[in-house]
Amino acid sequence: MNVLAIGAHFDDVELGCGGALARHAKLGDNVYVFVATVSGFVNQYNQEVRSNETALVEARNAMAILGAQELLCGNFKTLEVEFVDALNVEILKIVQDKKIDLVYAHWTGDIHHDHQAVSKASLHSCRHVPRLLMYRSNWYHSTLEFRGNFYVDITQWLDVKEQAVRAHVTEVDRTGEKWIRFFRNEAENAGQRIGVKYAEVFEVVKWLEG
Repeated sequence: MNVLAIGAHFDDVELGCGGALARHAKLGDNVYVFVATVSGFVNQYNQEVRSNETALVEARNAMAILGAQELLCGNFKTLEVEFVDALNVEILKIVQDKKIDLVYAHWTGDIHHDHQAVSKASLHSCRHVPRLLMYRSNWYHSTLEFRGNFYVDITQWLDVKEQAVRAHVTEVDRTGEKWIRFFRNEAENAGQRIGVKYAEVFEVVKWLEG
């Protein structure tokens, strides 16, 4: 099976579906990851928090940990992504060239501007892909409800997910252990609902059996 995870920034897919991706890779599926932005950014005082070059190095390290087949990089500016045809076309080409069977994409209710734009583009460009799941990579509240209704047991892969997240050294240094604690707790809570130790939960857009 050919799997594509789509994120706005380097670290989004690791947080949202890193366990599932590691599981796919271990089971022999081809895992591709597309990240729309260069992912470097500055703070409100115009001070560089993470350079594009550092972000890319960290992302490649994370992909190696997850076992991804290929990291595909867009060239959109961080915090400036829009739902435009250039983004749609880039995703559509990947879907067709890699013959994608399953897509993991941002949840449409995410309040982050870049996440929303990439989510819309994913739904548009992956409309002919038979299976599409949406993930959360953001802990902030939204006016919409995330309807998690598809679970993946990641008990054996939670540590791999955490290692991939920690590969983003600049972001982990900036946020401390908050990411790690939050998503580990999320995985534990999701696991309790289905009777396993750890799980990731997704919202189904479509799931067609072939």
